[in-house]
Amino acid sequence: MSSSWKPMLLRIGDKCAEYGGTVDFKEHIETCYGVVWRELEHSSDEVLEYVLQCVEQLPHKIPLYGTLVGLLNLESEEFTKNLVERTHSNLQVVPATCQDYLPGEFQEALDSGSCDRIRILMRFLMALMCSKILQTASVVEIFESFLSSAATTLDEAIGNPCWQACADFYVSCILSCLPWGGAELFEQVPEEVERVMVGVESYLRIRKPSNDADFSVFEFNAENDKAIDQKDFLEDLWERIKVLSNNGWKVDSVPRPHLLFEAQLVAGKSYSFEPISCPDAPEPPRSHSGIDCDRQKHAAELNYLEDYAGLIYFLQDLQPIDRFVVEEYLLDVLLFSTAAYLTSGHVFEKLVVLVEFIGVLFKSFGKDLKDLESTQSIALNQAQWKSLNPLILLLPQPPFKPMYYTLVIIDLCKALPGAFPAVVAGAVRALFEKIADLDMECRTRLVLWFSHHLSNFQFIWPWEEWAFVLALPKWAPQRVFVQEVLEREVRLSYWDKIKQSVENAPELEELLPPKVGSNFRYSTEDGVERTSAHEMSMELGNMVKGRKTAREITLWIEEKIILFMVIGKLCPDQEKQMLLMDEVNSYWKNSAQMTAIAIDRMMGYRLISNLAIVSWVFSSSNIELFHTSDRLWSTELLTLLNMILRNAIDKTCNRFSDLRKEVSSLEKSVLSASESASKAKADLDAAEAKLSLVNGEPVQGENPVRLKRLKSYAEKAKEHELSVQESHQAKVALFSRALEENEALFVSLYKSFSVVLTERLPSGSAKATLRDLRGQTDNMVVDIEESLEMEVDKDNDEPKKSNANGEKSSKIYNIGEKEQWCLTTLGYVKSLSRQYAAQIWLHIERLDAVVFSEDVHPLFRASVYSGLRRPLHEV
Repeated sequence: MSSSWKPMLLRIGDKCAEYGGTVDFKEHIETCYGVVWRELEHSSDEVLEYVLQCVEQLPHKIPLYGTLVGLLNLESEEFTKNLVERTHSNLQVVPATCQDYLPGEFQEALDSGSCDRIRILMRFLMALMCSKILQTASVVEIFESFLSSAATTLDEAIGNPCWQACADFYVSCILSCLPWGGAELFEQVPEEVERVMVGVESYLRIRKPSNDADFSVFEFNAENDKAIDQKDFLEDLWERIKVLSNNGWKVDSVPRPHLLFEAQLVAGKSYSFEPISCPDAPEPPRSHSGIDCDRQKHAAELNYLEDYAGLIYFLQDLQPIDRFVVEEYLLDVLLFSTAAYLTSGHVFEKLVVLVEFIGVLFKSFGKDLKDLESTQSIALNQAQWKSLNPLILLLPQPPFKPMYYTLVIIDLCKALPGAFPAVVAGAVRALFEKIADLDMECRTRLVLWFSHHLSNFQFIWPWEEWAFVLALPKWAPQRVFVQEVLEREVRLSYWDKIKQSVENAPELEELLPPKVGSNFRYSTEDGVERTSAHEMSMELGNMVKGRKTAREITLWIEEKIILFMVIGKLCPDQEKQMLLMDEVNSYWKNSAQMTAIAIDRMMGYRLISNLAIVSWVFSSSNIELFHTSDRLWSTELLTLLNMILRNAIDKTCNRFSDLRKEVSSLEKSVLSASESASKAKADLDAAEAKLSLVNGEPVQGENPVRLKRLKSYAEKAKEHELSVQESHQAKVALFSRALEENEALFVSLYKSFSVVLTERLPSGSAKATLRDLRGQTDNMVVDIEESLEMEVDKDNDEPKKSNANGEKSSKIYNIGEKEQWCLTTLGYVKSLSRQYAAQIWLHIERLDAVVFSEDVHPLFRASVYSGLRRPLHEV
């Protein structure tokens, strides 16, 4: 059996003129059809599975696959009927039950990862309709099912408005597939299409706009008109669809290969699509306002939130709907480039598909990606800045691990050296100009990505462009960013190498961290005056080097240092654990990374508690250090707060999550064991019931051996049931303790944040805003489109400097140190609240009672609530 049909399906359309090749579209589809059709006789089921796999894994080729299936429908109606049924099965939403919903959990209303899958399959249904396989009435029925479910969800009487995000998702499924077949649908059933459009518009009138600003890459002030006028994802998509409708449903970015075979396709049989059922939202809380509603709303948004607009740098001449389609193209390629059938290849081989298709996209609009050097302006509009380069910056979490996106960008730069590095450089420069407004979590991600990216290109960067940051205050965000990148590069390489990389801007050497080295106060190097403590240190060191046993070393310690037993005994309480961390920090004062690693290890061994770590991070000595140290903004605040504190929270939350899973698993085991014990007891009782009495003596009515065996089974089943119940009770006790520890951690954390911020923020006022801290001025504002304009030297690919000496003519940064410290810390509060929202919502009642009370500073509360996506009107 030939396997050539699989590569043919996989590469369909790659060599067509529409995709930058020279082969005719029609000829390529016909060739593929001929090969696949011959295979149907031998392996119809395998072909069906692979076609559906290609549809879901290469969704940008759906119009081609839809046309191919339409041609196959002319020869094998059974194959097409089975394919439609399988598509229905894949699309069918799994109903969710109210009992499945757990506050603080991500309720899976759809199968794992199926939100994207449903969106893709809806697009495929449009392609099947265009190829005359699926009846238009069936498509309209699906639209109306989605609309009905969405409207029902928002009905306070019978639905659950807290799950608006789910309803929005259903409506977005309708709108997002219209560019792929709206013209054909409108041509055949214009009245039904108009009815659907009216239904969508009616839904948009009753829904509440989503506050996408909470997930914005950039911090928008409430007074900012751009933030006020900003449409959320669904509103923006609806506006694009209305423009598309007014333009006759013409979409340049969507190929329509079915038109080349229209005369043939009309002869095929059309199929209806069985109705689909959408899951009901979980039971609404007793009140449609308050904590319970907000908790459910948060769970729904994390599961269904659609906010991936702005994935690429758009060329200025793209129409609004084409921008959306291209965004989906790239999103889909990234989502599915790690598909199962590609997993055997190397990373670069997987990304070739993405690289080639990006070139295809630009060529389809009359642009050649290799000629981007001559393109003087690669523009982004303001609406797309909120998710600029979400390969790294998408909030609340990117779909994949950061390493994946790093590899994508690296391979694109290597595959398209004449074009893509310039795009990346332009993005970095634009983000650098707006770094003061960048979300704190996004700043951290940007530092990690940029330093890692440079490490793959010999750490080459025109640092002289940013040498001006030395003239800025040490707390200025641009200076901090440069310093953090250099520090991270040192960790990825070594100090001398990074010093060499900034030789074009030697003054930046001042921002390099100290060379890593320990600071051992009892060092016995030559020239150091030796005391009894130094001698004891040398003796202990020699014992360790001499591989003495743990018992020998412990006895020596107990003999020589009476107060020193072991760390666990030496530091039994929080105060002594804080002293221990002080000593660790003193020893590694030139390497905050080593401090973080040591503290993390000690917490892992439960030598120090998470509460001790929080208290130490927020101790008066460290807080003052944040304000006075020359290296406070990177080494101290970022590393100690971000690494140590987050490590402590992660370990606590992970332990809590693990215990919750174990309790859930044991609950199922208890149920199973109880059922087994009951069945064994019932079998034994039934056998014993057959015993009869003759002259007062029992007579076996059953085989004695079998009866004995049943008794043994029943006893063992009961013992197993009791054992499982005991294990469950023990885990429940541990889980309850972990829940208490979790609560105590977050209470301590937010109390500490509240105290240090209240001491430094201006007097609290309900009208206080971040703009107040900025001094009512926007000192670092730059024009976004202007910041992306790049002048590229065609001879050496080096960016031209705006000034002869490489200095930048930037505005003066005049935000004070205390104000910037507050802005930065508030940013961390928002970031932490967003990252651990699921855990925080479990303890929100306690936090409201002891932390977020009426006297808490409004800016602190606003930052927490923004991270939790919790409305402020509850205050």
